[in-house]
This record gives sequence, structure tokens and C-alpha cells, in this order.
Amino acid sequence: MSAIIHISPLGFPWQTKDPFLFCAFHEDTYPPGNTALGPDPTLLTGRNLGQDFQSKDGFRMYHGTVVPGFPAHPHRGFETVTIAQKGLVDHSDSLGAAGRFGNGDVQWMTAGKGVQHCEMFPLLNTSKNNPLLMFQIWINLPKAKKMCAPHFSMLWSEEIPKYIHHDDQNKKTEVTVIAGTLFDTESLPPAPDSWANNPENGVFIWTLEMEPGAQWILPAHGADLSRTLYYFQGKDVELENKKVLPNHLVEMVSDQSLRITNGPEVSHFLLLQGKPINEPIAQYGPFVMNHQSEIQETMREYQLTQFGGWPWPKPDHTHAHTSGRFAKYANGKIETR
Repeated sequence: MSAIIHISPLGFPWQTKDPFLFCAFHEDTYPPGNTALGPDPTLLTGRNLGQDFQSKDGFRMYHGTVVPGFPAHPHRGFETVTIAQKGLVDHSDSLGAAGRFGNGDVQWMTAGKGVQHCEMFPLLNTSKNNPLLMFQIWINLPKAKKMCAPHFSMLWSEEIPKYIHHDDQNKKTEVTVIAGTLFDTESLPPAPDSWANNPENGVFIWTLEMEPGAQWILPAHGADLSRTLYYFQGKDVELENKKVLPNHLVEMVSDQSLRITNGPEVSHFLLLQGKPINEPIAQYGPFVMNHQSEIQETMREYQLTQFGGWPWPKPDHTHAHTSGRFAKYANGKIETR
């Protein structure tokens, strides 16, 4: 029996299965930055600034008007895992935490009972383009954890475990293990209240890079898990005996292995896997609860409290041009890289 359930084209956002809510994929080639960390203002004419989701000249401003990105906005009831493969992200939140991360770093944020944050994409390079390639995966929280304390942590690229396989032709497959385990390669600890924090839930978040012509067998795991492979960059691959083009997702059964044979170019994938939470979902934008009455209560609370307010000078706050990669936590702890 085939491990493949079905293959379908990728949309925006990428469709996911419980315990994941969706995955937003961002790929933009931003021009050189100016002193405000954004594009030259002459490149912004003709855009629907504030709601710029149509790629023009190879990039989008999203909700940003000076610097591309997502100014202050609230979340409740779920988690975000932000994988910044290329480019930089400036984070600031209502707890006073902040950071700059990218070029392989991952931020894991549990919104829990409520937090505001902004995610801006500073264009630090003033002499050449500033490419961005980023995923943001939303993972649901079970009812028992939806009102947990907000939390964020950084998984720095230098510390994220990687599994490397060489096939019979010495072609390499490299798997970055952001969550879960792959043979003896175990991820860094996930957020403490995350569904991923219990190994029995089988939550895997991996990125894969395969050299041209490489072969690798994706190993089987437990039964009855959601398991999806997203093929987002390359030319073509062969999965079992099926040829798959990029920009497609492959839903699979979780207790069967899958042979992947890469085509003539480097290929990149994202794998999401996990045990379904199997609870009702009520969602209104950035709020994800179990029932509509909880959404209404969340909206009332946010109007009253703003989830702690906004301690930064502006909603699209960015950090200094000279700043490197860092994380400042709500307890005052600072990490630098």
C-alpha cells in the first residue's frame, strides 16, 4: 500500500492538518535598504500600503508601510514557530521581550492567554538585495493550555541539530530537526506548554535539503498522526513512483516509510507531523479557542487590556541598524549571537 494519501498544489497559506492550523510561507527579494531599514520610498508607489500582499518588483510590504512586515497585532490560544531561513526578523512584544533573528534561526512563541507582538523585516544591507525566505507555522494549543502564560524562546541556527545522510552515490540529504527526533538526532526542547512538549504526541517539524540526484527514505513513525511533506523549491522529485513538481504538498500515512529520489536540482522541503488534538476549534483572525463564546470574551478582554499594552515607541518597532542577532526575554535575560 502506498504511503501517499494525496498530492495537491500549495496555496497561501499552506493548508495543514490538526494539530497545526496553517503555515504561512514568505519569499521576497527585497531591494537594498535605506536608513529607515526599508526600501527606497520611490519603490512603494502603486502599492496598497498596509495591505500589500501582491508581489510587485519581487517583494511585498505586507502590513508594513516603511519597513516590510507585520506591525503590532495580538494572538491568543496557539503557538507560532517562525523559521527564518534567509533574511532577518525584528521581534518586539507586549511583555517587553524583543529580538533580531534570521538566516537559519527559529523563534518559538506560545501566545497562550494573550500577547501582542510585531514582526518586521529590516533591510540591513544598503548595497545589495535583502532576500527573505521564512515560514510561520501555527500550532494549536489544547483547551487545558490555551490560557497558559505567554512564552518565547530562540532556537539559534548554530545549535539546531541536523541529521546528515549520504546515499550509495554519496549524495547528501540534510534534515534540520526543529522539533521531534530523527533516529539519534533530537531537537532542542520545545516550548514548555506546547503540544510538542510531550513526545507521545509525535510532533515533528523538519526542513530537508537534498542534493541533485540524492535518495533518502523518510522513516515510518507511529500510526494515526497527521503527516505532510511540503515541496517548495527545486525542479522535480520522485516519491515512490510518483513524479512531483515543486509547490505541492504530499499528505501521507505516518506509519509507512517513503522513498524520495531528487531530480537534477537542489530540492527543499518542510515536514509537519503530529498527533491531532481532536478538539473543537473556533477561530477569529489571530484568536484560536474552542468555542465562539470564548472568542467573544477574548475580543472583549483585548479591547479592555490590549494584552498588556504596547511598551515600544511605534507599532512597527525595529532595532538599531548596528544590532546583531539577539534575544531579550521578558525576565531581562539577554542572549546574543
